[in-house]
Parts: sequence; C-alpha cells; structure tokens
Amino acid sequence: MAHPHRIWVVDDDPELRQMLATYLGEQGYEVRCLVDARQLQSRLQSQRPDLVVLDLMLPGDDGLTALRRLRDGGDDLPVLMLTGRGEAVDRIIGLEQGADDYLAKPFLPRELTARIEAVLRRRASLPAAAPLDREAMIAFGAWRLDPNNRSLERDGVPVAITSGEFSLLLALARHPHRPLSRERLIELARGPLSETDTRSMDVQVSRLRRLVEETPSQPRFIQTVWGYGYVFVPDGRPRG
Repeated sequence: MAHPHRIWVVDDDPELRQMLATYLGEQGYEVRCLVDARQLQSRLQSQRPDLVVLDLMLPGDDGLTALRRLRDGGDDLPVLMLTGRGEAVDRIIGLEQGADDYLAKPFLPRELTARIEAVLRRRASLPAAAPLDREAMIAFGAWRLDPNNRSLERDGVPVAITSGEFSLLLALARHPHRPLSRERLIELARGPLSETDTRSMDVQVSRLRRLVEETPSQPRFIQTVWGYGYVFVPDGRPRG
C-alpha cells in the first residue's frame, strides 16, 4: 500500500486543530498539528510533510513570515494558506510569497480536502494513471522546463519553483504563441473546479515573471494580451 500523505496543520485554534486532525485522519492522511511558526521551523529541521496547511494569523511570526522564510531559503514545500474572510489583500500577498493555494475561513472540511488533493496532484511527477511516455523538455532562453520531474533549470543549474508556479508555467509553455485568457489559464493550471479568481492569477503571473524574466516589467517570455490574458513566447520576440 502507498504511504499516506503527511499533512501538517499549523493553527493556534485548538478546536480547529482537533476538528481537522480528526477529519483528515478519517480521509486517510497522516496528520500532525502544530500551534505556531516556531514549532513548524523546529519540526522541519528533522522531518518533512507532503503539505502544510498554514494559518495566516499566528502568535509570534505570522503565516506570511513563516512562508517567506521557507521560500527565501529555497524550500518549495507545498503550502495551503488559511485566511479569514475579508483578508483579500493578505491572500494576494500570500500568493506573491509563494503559497500554492488559499482557503478562506470558515470553510467546509470537504473543501479543504479538495484543495489539498489539487495541490498534491499538481506536485506529483505524473498524474495518476498517466502514460509513462516522457514529455520533451521545453526550452526558452537560458531556461529548461522538465515536465517529467517538474523541475526548472537555468543554464543547467536547478532553480527553486513552487508547485503552483510550475503548473502555471507548464500550462503556458504547452501552448506557445497561443493567447490564453485568464479563465483558461486558471482551468489549465489549477483545474476546472478551482475557485482561483482572475486577480489572483495576475498576481501569480507577476510572481512567475520575477522568476524567469530578466526585466519583469518588460517581459519577453510571458507577454500580456491586453484585455484578454497572456501568451507564452519561447523565443522572446515582441508580438506583432
């Protein structure tokens, strides 16, 4: 049997921790609950989960600080951020810092499970039941994108990229020179049932540009199609 996915829940609300531990355990996950960012950092010194459910509002260092510390250290650990209602700005900042997804409180436990599964599917090297045929590397500029092991290299050097960023870049790269609407990009990168909105997609495109573009304000590879969406241009030439 496959080893159950390890999920860490970081939240200072004891009732929510207990509820999620019980529910996720019943769904077949191996669950560990932590109360703050300090515990998370300490545990990560010797152990590693498959995904962290991280509350935005934590005592001491908040969730954004904990996430920023992970990403600044080159750690692409999948993170699903929990936010309160009305915290749209914080949610956007979370995506900018590299959160793979977000979910506003209050939520149904089943909705959290669906989000967790979506992030884990994006992280998997190959989708379940996928053919074993290897997909060709995608080259653009000094970059090489490998769809098979979900990695990104620049001049042969591996570059840290989150699962959300990789899925978005792969969705663009698989449709070169074809303008994609924001809604279509959400469907390709996040799945047809995703609740990602177009503003959040713009934020994630901006973050991806900061990763792969020499001058993010004048992108060559991920160009804007005004009033519509984006287009991937592997040779970096301006569109006519």
